[in-house]
Amino acid sequence: MKKLLSAWSVPGAVLALACVTLLAARAEDVAPPIVPPGAVPKKLFESKVLTEGVAVAPDGQVYFSEITFSHRSRDEQGSIEAGFIWHYDPSTGKAEIFRSPSGMSNGIKFDAAGNMIVAEGADFGGRRVTRTDMVTGKARIIAALHDGRPLNSPNDITIDEKGRIYFSDPRYAGHEPIDQPLEAVYRSDTDGSLHRIITDAGKPNGVCISPDQKTLYVVSNDNGGTAIGQFANADGKGTIPLRKGLMALLAYDLHDDGSATFRKTLVDYAPFDGPDGLVVDTEGNLYVAVRAENRPGICVYSPEGKELAFIPTEVPTNVGFGRGKDASLLYITAGASLYSIRVNREGYHLPAAKEASAGGPK
Repeated sequence: MKKLLSAWSVPGAVLALACVTLLAARAEDVAPPIVPPGAVPKKLFESKVLTEGVAVAPDGQVYFSEITFSHRSRDEQGSIEAGFIWHYDPSTGKAEIFRSPSGMSNGIKFDAAGNMIVAEGADFGGRRVTRTDMVTGKARIIAALHDGRPLNSPNDITIDEKGRIYFSDPRYAGHEPIDQPLEAVYRSDTDGSLHRIITDAGKPNGVCISPDQKTLYVVSNDNGGTAIGQFANADGKGTIPLRKGLMALLAYDLHDDGSATFRKTLVDYAPFDGPDGLVVDTEGNLYVAVRAENRPGICVYSPEGKELAFIPTEVPTNVGFGRGKDASLLYITAGASLYSIRVNREGYHLPAAKEASAGGPK
């Protein structure tokens, strides 16, 4: 019997060791949770009206919009604030106005050369997309007309690795006429031409391209609003009844020529409010600012639309990842404030151009 036990002891020990080694290897392979346990957003800045469009420049400086709706920002003399782009310095924790008037800026992104690309909306805004050289301060208009008519109210922006700019053009609020017959997504090519590429995305808002450049994500947040008068009452009910439309996160196949074809609805938020802005990490996961009344916050989804994590916030508008050592720092605009939270993934950014402006990579 002793010989029999001895004969089995060696292979048994080898098997046990192999199991322990395999379990250890599997433990190492398990990625940490996207949101560290107990992590909560830290408030960095607070203003008065509505913060939006947070983006981080290649040098790590943070920029975001404050939309000063004309019905909410009049002084005693009746004058209206003209919108702000704020600059937040992570090294000092201080914020200052970078630009005002802002053209009622909303979405902000930085291209591969470090230029600031801004979507300027309606309500006495520019109704255009502009590019600002962060070295000289000079700005150029990228898009303002389609078929000879002004855009409705450019809202959010994304840029592909070929330098083409995609932006949404809905209308939520404004005194100006609605000149475009469709609320759509456009593509501005590097030769200056402008193309309407998506017209079936409801009321398009946030836009974002996957790291592999094969998917264009589009948010539809159709609250039914088109004019300031609808939101004029202090009780928030407005003067015109609103009827919600599509509230969803949509995925489109993005083709090499810059055209897009609807693939699927990833998340349908009805009957609650849907998302606003969004970004992706290097793994392709989506970080989506969801305005749902029952559960406002940042939802993290896989590329297939499976919820992976959730960060509760006040009603959010947009998100943006930091750079360099802060590539895992997620900035959030919500309410009238700017927040940040450290996550366990790094954000995706455009590869830097070989010849970047001084505001770009060093």
